[in-house]
Amino acid sequence: MYQSGRHFLQIPGPTNVPDRVLRAMAQPTIDHRSVEFAALTREVLDGLKGIFKTAGHVVIFPSSGSGAWEAALVNTLSPGDKVLAFENGEFARGWAELARRIGLDVEIVSGDWTRGVSPEAVETRLREDNARRIRALLIVHNETSTGVTSRLPAVRQAIDRAGHPALFLVDSVSGLGSIDLRHDEWGIDVTLTGSQKGLMLPPGLGFNAVSEKALAASKTARMPKSYWSWETMIAANASGFFPYTPATNLLYGLREALHMLNEEGLDRVFARHRRLAEATRAAVRAWGLEICCQRAEEMSNTVTTIVMPEGHDADALRTVASERFNLSLGAGLGRLKGRAFRIGHLGDFNALMLAGTLCGVEMSLAVAGVPYRQGGVGAALEQLRITVP
Repeated sequence: MYQSGRHFLQIPGPTNVPDRVLRAMAQPTIDHRSVEFAALTREVLDGLKGIFKTAGHVVIFPSSGSGAWEAALVNTLSPGDKVLAFENGEFARGWAELARRIGLDVEIVSGDWTRGVSPEAVETRLREDNARRIRALLIVHNETSTGVTSRLPAVRQAIDRAGHPALFLVDSVSGLGSIDLRHDEWGIDVTLTGSQKGLMLPPGLGFNAVSEKALAASKTARMPKSYWSWETMIAANASGFFPYTPATNLLYGLREALHMLNEEGLDRVFARHRRLAEATRAAVRAWGLEICCQRAEEMSNTVTTIVMPEGHDADALRTVASERFNLSLGAGLGRLKGRAFRIGHLGDFNALMLAGTLCGVEMSLAVAGVPYRQGGVGAALEQLRITVP
């Protein structure tokens, strides 16, 4: 059945694609061996360095974030290498499982999904590794399933205090372009992301930002790779090309998205996300519902995961939101399936869009018979009023 008006896509990715990006993508595909295409490649690769805050290589794959996961691993490690994975959410669990499937020795540090990666736990485990068997740490910057942001600078400091040589591999799929991340300054060896969140594109591009240490590790890494090879990709990129057919029209969109981020300015982008997230959290608290993340300093500025009252089904609430109000909310994932829903507030998103989203959530709570206190929308609007930029 046709639903009139704008659909509110408030899942934490794929996010709303701006009209400017859609128009940029709606161009004729050009020859990917042409001079014009080489100029496009160089422009987007240079632009990405500013977003990752790196002077090093950024590699673009036609892939999802899962492809970027695999590329980070196969380019830096060898079969049987030991990696330490911190499982504080469904995507952290998924990355660890991928590492296990491709033949790595994965040690998992489990978490309760309400907090970020503990720098103290990182330091303790690395100090115990006297034989230096751990070759890499797998850490999710912003865990999309739980709405928790780990404190990467503190994790880097913990690695340094332990004096351990392990590679620092970071998934920032739902962080980059929305939450501050400093690849070089924070000593990250591989930062990976996807196109469909803070970069405001449709799904289809995966990225690796690569440190000199990671690049050196790739010279001796023995994991099988062809499609995911940094070496062949970086070699082709040097002249503005790719070793295989690239996603040309997504690269058009990427160029426009980078222009938009730079026009707004990254610091203002981060401040906008912080302001909208604080308003979302004000609404949830006013409703009397529970935010999954329990540490205020780790609450995500891109997604809020809300735990349902006992005996109420989050998926039933999401169905009401979709069918009655044309609003898509994120599902609970993994151990949160049916127990939580997620509000995505990232990418091309502003205060009026948030207000509409929160109205939809409040109406859905009422229709679905979920116990809550009225006034969440008002609390969010007041938070937005007192934080006018």
